[in-house]
Formats: sequence, structure tokens, C-alpha cells
Amino acid sequence: MLNRRHMLGAISAVALMASAGIGAAQDKLYIPLISKGFQHQFWQAVKAGADKAAAELGVEVTFEGPDTEAQVDRQIDMLAAALAKKPAAIGFAALDSQAAIPLLKQAQEAGIPVIAFDSGVDSDIPVATAATDNLAAAALAADKMAEMIGGSGKVALVVHDQTSRTGIDRRDGFVNRMKEAHPEVEIVDIQYGAGDQLQSTEIAKAILTAHSDLKGMFGANEGSAIGVVNAKKELGKTDLVVIGYDSGAAQKAAIMDGTMAGAITQNPVGIGYETVKAAVAAAKGEAVSKSIDTGFFYYDKSTIDAPEIAAVLYD
Repeated sequence: MLNRRHMLGAISAVALMASAGIGAAQDKLYIPLISKGFQHQFWQAVKAGADKAAAELGVEVTFEGPDTEAQVDRQIDMLAAALAKKPAAIGFAALDSQAAIPLLKQAQEAGIPVIAFDSGVDSDIPVATAATDNLAAAALAADKMAEMIGGSGKVALVVHDQTSRTGIDRRDGFVNRMKEAHPEVEIVDIQYGAGDQLQSTEIAKAILTAHSDLKGMFGANEGSAIGVVNAKKELGKTDLVVIGYDSGAAQKAAIMDGTMAGAITQNPVGIGYETVKAAVAAAKGEAVSKSIDTGFFYYDKSTIDAPEIAAVLYD
């Protein structure tokens, strides 16, 4: 049994080790990431990439987002709280680019580098943006849609929002490509469902009811795409060509059973990883690329198991 003197010595050693540990923790760069939400598997995959980079680079990373992608005010509150902790750098995926500008200016004035991810910010404040080239990816979706409906006919879009960079670019990439390359394809409606499956389902059902001769529909993110699939099933529109965006178990299942023709997949793990990597570099005063293209693929039932596709899909 330890005598009192030995016990006190042991306690002192533990205390010293604990204080050293605290000091070491404080020496770690702190980088919060504020995402657009948590309700989609996409964001969990982004978080996995961020955590991987944090472990490799020896930094502390936190990852949070509002409950739904309609909660712009909640996201702004999260951004304000993160900045109040005086981080070394911050990652931000804007739900509403304009709403975030005042806080991002504060970060810039405080010397806190901002790395935009997934959704860019309509500002020169971010020192880098790690994201998919959404214009090009949505244009590819338009090409695939046009091919599958025979180059002519009516199509519609269900998009997650018209305030984030991803919502705007995926809509415009699809619409502009159709106008330029497939003039006989008519876009009859574009609606916004906040990335919510239930809301997107009701929107898609209303579009299909209003346009009984609709040939195809594009769902511009995970929730939007599943909403379109649900509407197709509920209304028995077996001939409707559905193209989605992102991955997730529900979309993968829809592709495998033929309800969805195919989808664009991003590289969400890569987005998270590159965001943290750029944030660390910027915090250390190193040069970072203004635009970090994390890549995309179109996949369908025939390619879903291909190694380069399987590597960027998630459940």
C-alpha cells in the first residue's frame, strides 16, 4: 500500500501530466466547421473527411450544422459562436451567402482565414473554396437526361434552395446546358423544397399532376432526389426518368431497382479533408489555392460498383 507521501507524489505527478495535457491541447490549432445541416448522409461523409484530416494533421476540429437546411438564422448563430472562440481558421458551407457576409467580414478583420466548402460564398473573403464544380456536374446531369428522353420533351427540377451557391449552380448548370445543347427539351417548372424529402415529395407530386406528359425530373440534392423518387412511386409514373445528385442508401437503392436512372456523386469525404487541409495551411500563413475542385462522377446501375465510383459513394 502506498504511504501518504507516495500518494501525494503520485497525485502531484498526475496533476502535472494533466496540466501538460491541457497545455498540449491548447497548443493544437482549433478549426470549427459549420455545415449546412446534419440530416443527410452527405454531411456525415464530409465530417468523416474532416476528422481524417484533423487526425493526420494534429489539429482540433469540430463539425456542426442546423437541423434542417432551411434554418439560416440557426446557422448564422453557430457561425457567430464559433468565431467568438477565436479559432485559427474556420470552414463554412453557406446556406445563404449574403446573410453570412457581415460575420465573415468580422472574421477577416480578426485575421481568421475562412475556407468555404460545398457551397461557396459570393464574396472574396474566403481564402479558398473546397467544392464540386456544380455547374459542370449539373450540366452532365442535363446531358444524361436529354439522352434518356430522346432529345426532346418536358422536364422539371426540384432544387434544395435558391440562396446557396450549390442550389444556384446546380439549377443554372442544368438549365443552361439544356438551352445550349438540347433546345428541344423544355423545362416546364423549377421548384424548391429546402432539401427536405417530405416537402420535395409534395412539390414533385404537384409538378407531375400539373404536367402529365412530363418525361424527366432532376433532383438537385439528396433530399430533393428522394422526394422525386417518392412522387414517382406514389403516382405510378413508371416512365418518368429521374436523375439525382449525391448518394446515400436511399438513392443507391433507387438506382439499383430502376426507379432512378442515375445520379451525380460528389466526393464528400474529399470535401471535408481538403477543407481542413486548406484551413491548417491558411492558419500557418501558407499559400492555398483559391479554388479546390474535389471532383464528381455520374453513376448508374452499371457503374455503381466500379472502384472509382464506389470510393466516393456513401450510405
